[in-house]
Parts: sequence; C-alpha cells; structure tokens
Amino acid sequence: MADEKVLPFIEHLVELRKRIIISFVAVVIGMGISWNFSNTLLNFVEKPLTGKTYLTDLKKQVYNEVKERYPSIYNRYKLDDEFKAPVRERVLNYSAPLEPFFIQCKISIIAGLILVLPVLFHQVWLFVAPGLTGRERRMVIPFVTASTVSFCIGATFFLIVIWPVIINFSLSYESQGLQSWFNLSAYINFCLRLILVFGLIFELPVLALLLARFGLVNYQLLARNRKYALLASAIIAAFHADLITMFVIMVPLYLMYEISVWIALLFGKKKMVPETVTG
Repeated sequence: MADEKVLPFIEHLVELRKRIIISFVAVVIGMGISWNFSNTLLNFVEKPLTGKTYLTDLKKQVYNEVKERYPSIYNRYKLDDEFKAPVRERVLNYSAPLEPFFIQCKISIIAGLILVLPVLFHQVWLFVAPGLTGRERRMVIPFVTASTVSFCIGATFFLIVIWPVIINFSLSYESQGLQSWFNLSAYINFCLRLILVFGLIFELPVLALLLARFGLVNYQLLARNRKYALLASAIIAAFHADLITMFVIMVPLYLMYEISVWIALLFGKKKMVPETVTG
C-alpha cells in the first residue's frame, strides 16, 4: 500500500521537474532575445524622471480650463508659473561595480519571462491536465491566451498609468534644500517588482473564471467574502513602503476581485435543477 502511494507522488515530481526545466529553458531564450532591447526598456522606465508625463498634459488642460472660466483664481495662485519651470535633467546613479550590468540582466529576465508567457502557462496547464476531464482539457488555448493577455495588460497598465504617478509623486517633494538622487538598483528593482505584482493582480479574473467553470467557486461564495477580499488587498498593499504605492496596489487588486465576482456569476458552472417526478 505504501508503494502504491509513493509511486504516483514520484511521477508527479518527475513531471514537475520536466515542466520546470522546459520553463527555465524558455525564460533563458526569452532573456537572450530581450537583451537586445533592454536599454530601450530602461530608457522607457526612466522617462518619468523628466517630470513630463501624461499627467503634465492633463494638468495643463485643467489649468487652461481654469484660466478661461476663472481667470481671477488662475492669476491669484499663479498657476502658469508651474509650466514656466525648465525641464530638469535627472539621471540614475550607481555606486557599485558591475551594477548596470546586473540591472540589465534583471530587465532582460523579466522582459524575457513576459515574452515566453504562453510557453510558461502552457507548461502549467500540461502539469494539471492529467487531473482534468477531456472537455476541460480542451480549454488549454483559451487559458493560455487569456492568462497571457491579462498579465500583459496588467504590466502595461502599470508602466503607462501607475508608474508616472508614483515617480511624479516622489518628485513633488523636491525643494531648494531637497533634491532627488535616485539609485539605479533601487529604482529598477522597485519598478520590476511592481510590474510582476500588477501582472499577477490582473490574473485574478482568469483564475476566478477557471475555478468557477470547474465548480470550485461560485458567485455566492465570492460575493459573501468581499470584506475579506478588501482586507486581504489592504494587507498585501501594506507590504510596500509609501502610502501612494499602497493605494495604487490596493485599488486595482480589489477591483480585480470585483470583476472576478461578476465573472463567476456570468460564466460559472450552473447548478443542475433536479427534475420533479410526476406521478
């Protein structure tokens, strides 16, 4: 009896090792491809340091509306002075030998991982597929596609919308006696970590869809635990140092949970209605 229990466990470990090796090779290949444009990615991440982002254009539009509708307020608070300030040239600094090289490696690894996401999600599916029915196994293409697209949307949303907010908020503390001096490793590590966080946050609806289709969760269960989801979102966000980062993580995380609740309602496994026996 003991051998019968051990053998399946060993088979699962062998299968897991196979999937990990394939995933590792895929990430290495993706890293090699991403290495060629890692500097371009670094330049993109550095853009908010200039202080000119979509927030600047949005603020300018709002101020122009104030100028046209309420010129007295516009002149009283000298709102035009903010746009007269010259664009500052801020650069990242490093203090350790080979630090830029290791940062380039990190950027290439994360970019390579995102590049081969279809392979990684396919390996995850192949690992769990033996425990699924034939009908459930046919969901492999929707699963891989939805998971990859969701992660990419989350990462893109962070880089384009959230990242400029965080950096602009940080730069707002600059004054005559307080200047920014960003360290290369701290800056990039912070950004890469949040890219992964937002990518995983946007995977929640896909996970909820799968669990709901398999009948493991339902709308009633998810809706009933909203308060715990809000608490969990706050706890996860609390692991980040500053208040603004906590806020921009907590809000999308809980919104993804709300989307998951409605996905479970719309696409969840329907309960079978028992037939009434008529005499």
